[in-house]
Amino acid sequence: MELSQFGRLLVLVGAVVLFLGLLLVVADRVPLVGRLPGDITVRGDGWTLYAPLATSIVLSVVLTLVLGVVAWARR
Repeated sequence: MELSQFGRLLVLVGAVVLFLGLLLVVADRVPLVGRLPGDITVRGDGWTLYAPLATSIVLSVVLTLVLGVVAWARR
């Protein structure tokens, strides 16, 4: 791999990390994320178990669609 290609890869990875960081910062303000029907929360004395099943499925479908469109556009 040439240095210019490696540099482009590092810039792309940095942009993805920046995007994910910004997404985490605003995630609390997005409605329904983490509070969908199907997300399981079990609370006990001093502990909480949270399993975001529905949120994981929705995010998986959205990411699959986005990455599919990106792969299609790169052809």
